[in-house]
Amino acid sequence: MRKLIVSFGLAAGLSAGLAAALVAAPALAKDKVTLQLKWVTQAQFAGYYVAKDKGFYDEVDLDVEIKPGGPDIAPPQVIAGGGADVVIDWMPSALASREKGVPLVNIAQPFKRSGMMLTCRKETGITAPADFKGKTLGVWFFGNEYPFLSWMSQLGIGTAGGADGVTVLKQGFNVDPILQKQADCISTMTYNEYWQVIDAGIPADELVVFKYEDEGVSTLEDGLYVLEDNLKDAAFVDKMARFVKASMKGWAWARENSDAAADIVLENDATGAQTEKHQRRMMGEINKLTEGSDGTLVEADYERTVQTLLKGGSDPVITKAPEGAWTTIVTDKAM
Repeated sequence: MRKLIVSFGLAAGLSAGLAAALVAAPALAKDKVTLQLKWVTQAQFAGYYVAKDKGFYDEVDLDVEIKPGGPDIAPPQVIAGGGADVVIDWMPSALASREKGVPLVNIAQPFKRSGMMLTCRKETGITAPADFKGKTLGVWFFGNEYPFLSWMSQLGIGTAGGADGVTVLKQGFNVDPILQKQADCISTMTYNEYWQVIDAGIPADELVVFKYEDEGVSTLEDGLYVLEDNLKDAAFVDKMARFVKASMKGWAWARENSDAAADIVLENDATGAQTEKHQRRMMGEINKLTEGSDGTLVEADYERTVQTLLKGGSDPVITKAPEGAWTTIVTDKAM
């Protein structure tokens, strides 16, 4: 009997010691990923905020930091300086940066369609692109001007003003030029500035819109980009594959739960500048642009973007077709 008691006591002691050891053992640290957004916190980036909020990144052992952008933040510069592992950028900007020496590579393309437009007052008499001649057009810069310049080049319309050209107004990230009649048309996105114009009091029936996609000059927008050398590291590729998989799960959830996804974005807006009405409406429009994408870049879409950028007349966005600017190594592993 004594032997049994001693054995039981020994076993109990071992069990207690094992339990203590397990409690004391540190949990395996999650892999850290820093994502730099192209713009401020808004529904344009809902998939990433949803993935973080719903634990989709936790499920694949990732600790993701999402860094908002802004008018003075250029994602290519951030990643080149070591401030992010992966950035969101439009392909025209990314390819232009690559040609200038920042070796960005597209690893995934959550946005399947373009939301870029020119929005004009109907009272200007503009009914077709040929009517742009002699008019003043608001254009975003900081890399966002490239699709516009390519479009004008293909139309044979100069951008230095005059009766046969257009006067380019360097547009801030607002809609003031059309409200104050400083410009006949301004740059807008289907999910953002277009609705700001309407909310400011100009009804849709007093506007004429030209979608870049309808004009055959759309270029790929929000894609995920990393530095080329990092893709030589198998551990980095694995980390990005998990990141893309969880992010696309976030985008799928956002399409199925549009209003709830917008609410998650609002919860992450540290500035408090966004409104529920605008973000919920934006989320509905963003879902149209991501629908049908599993994150894999379609080669035909890439080639269309490249050809659009090469047709830049005397000042093309890129001077030659890029090599190695995109890969499916990450999405193949993720999907």
